[in-house]
Amino acid sequence: MGFLYTVIVYIHVVSAVASVGPLFLLFPIISRVRKAVLSEEKALLSLFKWTTRFVMHAGHVLVVSGVLLILIGPWAWYTSWVIVTLGIMMLSIVFLASGFSVVLNRFPKEPENREELLKKLLNTSWRYIGLLLIMLYLMVAKPTFW
Repeated sequence: MGFLYTVIVYIHVVSAVASVGPLFLLFPIISRVRKAVLSEEKALLSLFKWTTRFVMHAGHVLVVSGVLLILIGPWAWYTSWVIVTLGIMMLSIVFLASGFSVVLNRFPKEPENREELLKKLLNTSWRYIGLLLIMLYLMVAKPTFW
């Protein structure tokens, strides 16, 4: 059981890095979209979508490996840091689904609102990174809230 647990922890850590790290690529992409012409904008927005999809799939691995760690590890589902992490995870799902997809779909329809949409993408990116960093803290520190 020890070797399997170690492998799952490793997968969990790698997927955590893969779900947070690429988000920092979004900032230069947003900056380049501001200066881009229409043909470049489409390519950059496609890269933005690809990055968020990669992060989403890394998040799936993160969740599955986290569930496995709870099932075979020493923590119970009712542990306070697990419950708080699950709550924040639900918030992050809402941000990723509605914060990015809705705004990205508006780009071709609302070219006159380009700057407003870029600001929303920037704000959503920071919020999502913040939520992920809070969850990272909870996974590492495992604080007791109650």
